[in-house]
Amino acid sequence: MKMKNRFFLSLSLFVTFTSVAQLEELTPHEKAYSDSIASLNSKNAVTAQSQTCYNNGIKFFSEKNYTAAIEQFANSIKADPKFTAAFYNKGVSENEAEKFNDAVKTLDQLIAIDPSYSKAYFQRARALQGSNDYLKAELDYTKSIQLDPKNAKAYYNFGTLKFLQLDYPEAIKHFTTAITLDPNFAFAYNDRGSCHRMMNNFPKAILDYEEAVKKNPKLAFVLNNIGTTKKKMKDYAGAMAAFNRAISVDPNFYMAYNNRGVSQLEQGKLEDAKKDFEKTLQLNPKYAAASSNLSAIYFKQKDYKKALEYANAAITNDPNYANAYVNRGMAKEMLRDMEGACKDWHKAKDLGADLGKSYYSENCNN
Repeated sequence: MKMKNRFFLSLSLFVTFTSVAQLEELTPHEKAYSDSIASLNSKNAVTAQSQTCYNNGIKFFSEKNYTAAIEQFANSIKADPKFTAAFYNKGVSENEAEKFNDAVKTLDQLIAIDPSYSKAYFQRARALQGSNDYLKAELDYTKSIQLDPKNAKAYYNFGTLKFLQLDYPEAIKHFTTAITLDPNFAFAYNDRGSCHRMMNNFPKAILDYEEAVKKNPKLAFVLNNIGTTKKKMKDYAGAMAAFNRAISVDPNFYMAYNNRGVSQLEQGKLEDAKKDFEKTLQLNPKYAAASSNLSAIYFKQKDYKKALEYANAAITNDPNYANAYVNRGMAKEMLRDMEGACKDWHKAKDLGADLGKSYYSENCNN
């Protein structure tokens, strides 16, 4: 965050008078000067109070204590209602705390004070995007770019907004502009790669992911993306190598263990896959995908009670996880609970699972 420079008059400018009589004896010109100094002293004290709160806010923000930062920036604004940097950083803090509605209100006030504050539009767009108000977010990203055409982050965030709306070609355009402005923007390469992956252009996705890794070798999630893309290409050796690298970069990255387990499962390496899914749950006990995957393994091993147990765990942690209902239905079928199986497959169908639709139509009465 850029701190707005604030200038203070030295203490030597504070003027005191020994008695009221002295004030009364001043000439009109001297009296006007005296009043000016008194006003200046008062303003200077208010400015000092505002700056102290502002500096405290910056400190708390750097410690990721966003609640305390917001409070301090609010106090800074209360002391100096025109302190634009305090408004800006309060809005940023509210965004980081995911208090998006509050951030919009704060940034509305800032833009009313300074309509040319480009980063205020950028941050308000972030808040609107967080509130799923995509249309207004687009308008603010556009305004931010108009005011500051060289802000790579504005193009990047606009790209993420388009990605969320499944407009991958438009997202690619914005990510490409961000990369042009900042050739080392690893996140932009990664997200452009994800657009290509969603469009099933896996070779282009790999090129972008690998470029992101070159820019920042410590991004475990990018290595994970390489792994999942290579798995889609049935390049299991390449996928395993990428997942292994992701885990070496971040040994607590549970998704890489889960995805490596899926790769192992698809190769028929059930015990190795089981170890990866168990490690995933050790790192994140509430990760429904890993529980559902363990259910699938136990089903393959004909341990239907264990399969049911893990499917139940997945659904408890994520009641909308469609694959878990498919797996639980399969386990119930083998445990001779056909009515329960049909209910689960119907639920999976409603949640969009093709297998749920298939199993329900083939095995259950409509």
